[in-house]
Amino acid sequence: MKIPKPLTNVIESFQKLPGIGPKTAQRLSYYLLHVPQTELEHFAESLSKLKKETVLCTICKNVSEYDPCPVCSDTKRDTNTILVVEQPLDVLAFERVGQYDGMYHVLHGAINPLENIGPDEIFIGDLLSRVKSASVESFGEVKEIIIATNPTMEGDATAMYIAKKIREITTNGEVVKITRLGMGVPTGADLEYADEATLREAIDGRRAI
Repeated sequence: MKIPKPLTNVIESFQKLPGIGPKTAQRLSYYLLHVPQTELEHFAESLSKLKKETVLCTICKNVSEYDPCPVCSDTKRDTNTILVVEQPLDVLAFERVGQYDGMYHVLHGAINPLENIGPDEIFIGDLLSRVKSASVESFGEVKEIIIATNPTMEGDATAMYIAKKIREITTNGEVVKITRLGMGVPTGADLEYADEATLREAIDGRRAI
């Protein structure tokens, strides 16, 4: 039986999302047929505004409604420490823990040669520029960079690359301390799925690299 074109279009759109296979895409699409039209229109409007009404913070590259974002504009945060993560969802994970009160930097990915993702395709250059100009731009002296990329092959490669580049950077004559998340995060796991206790242990047990 031929599926109606409007349904086919929605199914194909769902299949483009990560983790959504053909069967799940079909279930979601047919489910939407039972949703009231007003809710569908609200859903469509929300999707339409998703990119129009959000921006990347020019400082940390996190997704926000405002620039700078609430974290970067919070004068109570510790500006001496920057925690580097792969994705915006990782920021939410650490904020839920409530133990870290420093700044963030979101890479929006990790170095992955197999996917043709190199250092220039993610926000590593912006991190280096940020550390170099921190005292000039009145963000405070950067004393520590905590690299919190995922404990995967790509995350480890990204961490090593960042560490290598930052070792050459000095702030007021002092070498910036570079650390990596400690025990607690299992190898191959994504930080966004880690529980609060695991992330707390990872922050406390961070080690120099």
